[in-house]
Amino acid sequence: MALLAVLLPLLMLGVVLALGRYEELVLPKAQDEDKPEGAVLRH
Repeated sequence: MALLAVLLPLLMLGVVLALGRYEELVLPKAQDEDKPEGAVLRH
């Protein structure tokens, strides 16, 4: 049981870090808010 108490938090930390890396790769980076993405301004 003591081994489980030591390994489980380390395993969970590894999962959280791996998901963070996965999120950075899959999701596009946030666009600058100053520049609207598809807006066309005509006067």
